[in-house]
Amino acid sequence: MTTTAPWPAAGEGRAPAAVPAPRGARRTARRRALGACGVLMTPFFVLLVTVFLIPVATAVWLSFFGSDEPGLGFGPERTVFVGLRSYAAVLTDPTFLSGLGVVALYCLLYIPLMVLCALVLALLLDSGVVRLRAWAQLGLFLPHAVPGIIAAIIWLYLYTPGLSPVIDLLGRAGVTVDFLGIHTVVPSIVNIALWSNLGYNMVVFYAALQAVPREVVEAAVVDGAGPVRTALQVKTPLIRASIVMVAMFTLIFALQLFTEPMLLSQSTPMISSRFSPSMYIYDAAFNRNNYGLASAASVVLLVCTIALSYGVTRWTGRLDARSVPDEQQEAAV
Repeated sequence: MTTTAPWPAAGEGRAPAAVPAPRGARRTARRRALGACGVLMTPFFVLLVTVFLIPVATAVWLSFFGSDEPGLGFGPERTVFVGLRSYAAVLTDPTFLSGLGVVALYCLLYIPLMVLCALVLALLLDSGVVRLRAWAQLGLFLPHAVPGIIAAIIWLYLYTPGLSPVIDLLGRAGVTVDFLGIHTVVPSIVNIALWSNLGYNMVVFYAALQAVPREVVEAAVVDGAGPVRTALQVKTPLIRASIVMVAMFTLIFALQLFTEPMLLSQSTPMISSRFSPSMYIYDAAFNRNNYGLASAASVVLLVCTIALSYGVTRWTGRLDARSVPDEQQEAAV
């Protein structure tokens, strides 16, 4: 004879039903969350407005004004509204356009070398091939701790004939090299930038590689992938976001080329006072006292920087969108 247990009475043996919070309590919690977000984001917005938006607005405003001297140049100088005249002067100035060409060549040489060399060094450190890993990281990162102006002075000493021990050794071997010649001055500047920033970007890539799941790497090794294939086909795709970030920041800083050529211009006539757009802006503002022209050139350089950064972002976004269906298809197979 079987007996069935009676149904539990109401409220017995059951989890209590969730009681929705009152509407007033939810509003209070939401206000607290928004208030906390506002407090945390306030320093960022203050810095954004102070160091970016206000200077940009000031540059745009100054670019529409210029100096005028009535009376055939004998009258008192006054500031007048000139509209887009400064922009037309900048965009038709051969020295500014040649400076853009120099920066374009500099970017074509510097950015691929920087990303590739930093990535290779990070992969070597992550693979364990390099011994004394901590000391290797410290040695590669130390040049970045040297201020840019000091690094440029060091390499200026090594590039100057009669002072450089490197040039003396090459001369004894029968090799004559002019590091500051017309065809070598841009590669020499690229070398200074690589020496200064390679270690920093290597650390960024190495930190990203440390976040790669070890199970994925071990699975690739079990499947028969060698060290090179694991590095190129497993690790590198997983840190694509870091590669894009480094490439974009390198592009932004490369467009602002100023310190290295400014110091090297003291030892070579191949670098003029308007060698790069940033040097053009400095010359217009502080040597020619034409702040309207300098502001217009600054706005043009800013627009070029934003456009190129946006282009890189869109291009990488399309690559990611194309890779998602392929990965889903491989997972389905």
